[in-house]
Amino acid sequence: MSKLIGRENEIKALTKYEQSGKPEFVAVYGRRRVGKTFLVKNFFDDRICFSASGTFEDSRETQLENFSLELSNRTGKKPSKLKDWTEAFWQLEQYIKQLPDSDKRKVIFLDELPWFDTQKSGFIRALDYFWNHFLSTRNDCMLVVCGSATSWMVNNLINDKGGLHNRITHEIHLRPFTLREVELYMKNAGFKWNRLVILQTYMIIGGIPYYLDMLDKDETFPTNIDNLMFADNAPLRNEFKRLYDSLFGRSEKYRAVISALSTSKKGLTRKEISQKLSTPSGSNLTNILNDLVNCDFIRYYNIRKKTINTTNGIYQLTDFFTLFHFEFMSKSTTSSHYWTELMKSQKISNWQGLAFERVCMAHIEQVKRALHINTIYTEYFSWRSTDTALKAQIDMVIERADHNTNICEMKFDSEDKYAIDKTEAEKIRKRLKAYKTQTNSRNGLYMTLITTYGLKQNIYSDVVDNVVTLDELFT
Repeated sequence: MSKLIGRENEIKALTKYEQSGKPEFVAVYGRRRVGKTFLVKNFFDDRICFSASGTFEDSRETQLENFSLELSNRTGKKPSKLKDWTEAFWQLEQYIKQLPDSDKRKVIFLDELPWFDTQKSGFIRALDYFWNHFLSTRNDCMLVVCGSATSWMVNNLINDKGGLHNRITHEIHLRPFTLREVELYMKNAGFKWNRLVILQTYMIIGGIPYYLDMLDKDETFPTNIDNLMFADNAPLRNEFKRLYDSLFGRSEKYRAVISALSTSKKGLTRKEISQKLSTPSGSNLTNILNDLVNCDFIRYYNIRKKTINTTNGIYQLTDFFTLFHFEFMSKSTTSSHYWTELMKSQKISNWQGLAFERVCMAHIEQVKRALHINTIYTEYFSWRSTDTALKAQIDMVIERADHNTNICEMKFDSEDKYAIDKTEAEKIRKRLKAYKTQTNSRNGLYMTLITTYGLKQNIYSDVVDNVVTLDELFT
């Protein structure tokens, strides 16, 4: 099997569950292409006694036929025509019963679980019976299920109010790789790229193993992006629609919300999204937003005013590939070398500044560790001034239980240490003063700069109290 890169916490958890000595029902979910199947298959390897995968938009009959073929591969018997899921799980039960006793776990792995659940299929009811009346009585068995349609996994399995209510013994929400894990992945694949190039790659495709695996170590970074995104027959040219279609029914509504969010750097309130789409701000929009949050495409956060108020919540597009799609791929271009030709332009420079902010937000734990506050309880949020004339805003505020607050500025510089000039220093001081006054904060305020290579010392640099560098984001 291939080598598992990173995923230390998930491996530790799976090891604990496997060694528990009791029946386990583990749900692994996360964004499509994030590596769920790879993790499960590589971790459990030869302990998997049966595995089957749902197939996208196939009928119940086709799903049952595929399930029967997988059983046939394990038993050596001729495939049988299964009439329904109850019979399918009954045959699986008979197969498991005849397996010899062993010290090793018998792992049953059902991949892309949501795709099994076609309309009126009876799949969930049959799975419920299979677990409750058989697997839950077997201390030697472990049921592991995966799904990319994260909203389905959360609503129909983890939070199910029917027969599977509270049956899941453990859940793992598999997130995209961090910068550190991407670096490990690329080193293992033979890449010689430095951390700046790895950061630039992350800005485009994020920590998605499926996309990383498409990179060619023998080509330059710009050529790789052209080959993946812009060349004739580029493998990711049509990925945006494929990605959302495979996760959501009536995906055009989800893509409309994503498109609306792509127009705002800081994100939109629920009311603003509703207005942009000319759609009611009701339960349907709630479900779409919740689904997109669960699938790690967007995030929800509060804007701190004088008090926390949930009506101030902001939805922000955070998926790096989706952001790149709207910024560049959705624009009409006939050049197969679009990215190479654009690399030194101001358009790229402006985009990198925004993308770097998103990278920093995705690495809040690394920022806290660099500031030595990772053991302190914190809340983080964005802030906007109530004074419309001032137009002050802070991208990331880290409020700490020790009565101190880090006011974070995120600045990308690909060439050198970041230099603060007189104008910027004055803006920072005004921003800090506005925050302290308008929030009535009694905390000590620490101006924190997150940048690539550090802060250049000059007569204005004393406005900064802490500096976090790119290397620290890789911890």
